[in-house]
Amino acid sequence: MPAFNYIGRDSSGSQVKGNIEAANSAAVAEQLSRKSIIPISIKASTAKAKSGESIATMDIGDLLGFAVVSLDDLIIFCRQMYALMRSGVPILRAINGMAESSTSLKLKNALLDIASQLEGGYALSTALHKHSKIFPPLFVSLIHVGENTGQLDSAFSKLATYFEREQETRKRIKAALRYPSFVLGALVIAMVILNIFVIPTFANMFTKLGADLPWATKALIASSNFFLDYWPHMLVASIAGFYGIREYVKTEQGCYWWDKKKIKMPIIGSIIERSILSRFSHSFAIVLKAGVPMTTGLNLVADAVDNAFMREKILKIRTSIESGESLLRSAVASTLFTSLVLQMIAVGEETGRVDELLDEVGDYYEREVDYDLGNLTAKIEPIMIAIVAGMVMILALGIFTPMWDMMSAFKGK
Repeated sequence: MPAFNYIGRDSSGSQVKGNIEAANSAAVAEQLSRKSIIPISIKASTAKAKSGESIATMDIGDLLGFAVVSLDDLIIFCRQMYALMRSGVPILRAINGMAESSTSLKLKNALLDIASQLEGGYALSTALHKHSKIFPPLFVSLIHVGENTGQLDSAFSKLATYFEREQETRKRIKAALRYPSFVLGALVIAMVILNIFVIPTFANMFTKLGADLPWATKALIASSNFFLDYWPHMLVASIAGFYGIREYVKTEQGCYWWDKKKIKMPIIGSIIERSILSRFSHSFAIVLKAGVPMTTGLNLVADAVDNAFMREKILKIRTSIESGESLLRSAVASTLFTSLVLQMIAVGEETGRVDELLDEVGDYYEREVDYDLGNLTAKIEPIMIAIVAGMVMILALGIFTPMWDMMSAFKGK
């Protein structure tokens, strides 16, 4: 937390100086006023902590550049905060207690800073907003609504349910892709071993025997020679391409391109799209139940879907609603939803139960994602088998055909 040097006057008019750690200068002024000190000057401290101390207190993820609080930590935090709020524990005491028991150093530091800001008079949602890398906009918005409506415990409960559903979806997708990833990795390793050790051995043997080689054998030898001659260039190009694409995807244009390509991929594209729509439906239902206006809720949900292409479509729905169109007409124009889902939205508008119907829409998409994930391996297996069969056929034609020809020639002699 940043430190500030201050100069002020106490109740007797004497000048006082000191150093206070706080989120910002306004928090320093608030702390000083509670001590009956009138601030004259507040400046950020230029003194640097000792390097050993700063490294010792730094999260290993920060040192490596990929510090992220896991969904498990957020779920536990939300569940425990719900229990504490439900029991009537003061919020500042609850936050301090969570900071002491947190196993994530990054979350612990954030909670300590949030507790300090709460002591300075800030609202919880405002304090959470200052840690946007940990707490997304949807999280902050629901907490803000919970504070204003006196239902902070309910807000934490809804967030815990949302994060649990998100975690379950991610686990299912990873489990479904584990087998194809393993097969593809094994194929790559097999190709490297063949090109380095197997094919050169047979190539030397065929060269010594002076055999007339078929096209498949020549193709295998040519690919092996290319790999052996240019593998350093291929390795450098692969690493440069990987990091180049990763940096491009971080840009606004690259992120939009990649997010659009993901949902257009064969086989898994539709699963990703339905998973995003399930997240959209459930999160939109949550913000509407919490009392957030529809247009504001769409803004929050657009950020929650974590897909730039889908975000643009959702924001178009919001713009359409702001121009006077109904949710149904805006949803139809977006081309995001199936006719069944559009019927459910229409019923929700007519009955005033849009939030409940959106929850049902989210459950509908979840069931479809579950079914597709269950059949994903069955869909990919034939492709994997065809690739392996193709490799075996080329190897058989390239290696065994010349051997059979040479054996036939020897028998003829």
